[in-house]
Amino acid sequence: MSRVRQVPGGRAVEVEPERVEGWIRRFADRHGAVETHVTESHVVVSAEDGATATFRTRGGTSVGEVIEKLTEPRRIGLVLVRLGGHSVGVAFGGRVEVSTTDRKQVHGRIRAGGWSQQRFARRREGQARVALQAAADDVARVLVPRLAELDGVVLGGDWQALDVLRNDRRLSGVFSLAEDRVLDVPEPRRSVLDEAAERARCVEIVIQDTVATGRGPGHMDTGEGA
Repeated sequence: MSRVRQVPGGRAVEVEPERVEGWIRRFADRHGAVETHVTESHVVVSAEDGATATFRTRGGTSVGEVIEKLTEPRRIGLVLVRLGGHSVGVAFGGRVEVSTTDRKQVHGRIRAGGWSQQRFARRREGQARVALQAAADDVARVLVPRLAELDGVVLGGDWQALDVLRNDRRLSGVFSLAEDRVLDVPEPRRSVLDEAAERARCVEIVIQDTVATGRGPGHMDTGEGA
């Protein structure tokens, strides 16, 4: 599972909240003296070479207060879905409290043409429908009754599969709590859910330094030891 993803003009890295202060120091070591601006929703760290690092807050008027808020344990809903498999759970402080994981058979694509390919495609579409319906049912069963207890929801897996669930009216409350990021995860299993629970604690820091370094958006080196 990748803890780095590409964003327009740079990349985003996942950093445990208790490591954010040290991360900012290493960012300054790499990019030069920094100025930090705290708003109601974000912290923006600007370096003298033009690089910036931005992350969301959950309150606080100084970096110290922001980090203190970010380290407070939260109860997070987790929805991991890939075609044919899903894992859903609730985690508190990085530990899964309740979960369900399931897998349905969905055949891969074939390149052969003709009537047999069309029949296979129809069968595959039917299998995919069953698998995504099972995922939606489990999200409704596990998370919807607990919505009032959740501080947020973190998604993971395949965007297209998640979009199918997003269109399920039963799950509107779940997706209204979802963060913008979608975790890159392999086939959802309980062990994958456990790791996702730990990653859900992390602060996603968006680094934009292409002007400062001349590196294109494909550059994956986090640079700051994230």
